[in-house]
Amino acid sequence: MPVYDYKCAEHGLFYELAAMDDSAKPAKCPKCDALSARVIMLPPSVLDMAAETKQAIERNERARHEPQHSTADTRAENAEKVKKGCGCTHTKRGGSKLFYTASGEKMFPSMRPWMISH
Repeated sequence: MPVYDYKCAEHGLFYELAAMDDSAKPAKCPKCDALSARVIMLPPSVLDMAAETKQAIERNERARHEPQHSTADTRAENAEKVKKGCGCTHTKRGGSKLFYTASGEKMFPSMRPWMISH
């Protein structure tokens, strides 16, 4: 069973073991038996974090399951990255080394034919 933090209005913070099903329920204060709400303790590093960093983390959390949409703007941005050299090996070698066989199948002339390039 996990340990949860609770806060009594009179006596402050205390912790209790509780089943996960009971995690949202209030617990009795060990000193006065008053029902106390569960609190979530945050480390100081989260509270002192720069606003830009918090916004970036929140944006990443919101977008972690969203598909990426191709728009004219994103295609233009990607084209600019390729022109500047984004670090991809295909831009440094002058294009993709993908070949097609006579039957129309893809052929990767490399030591690792199972790897698909981007």
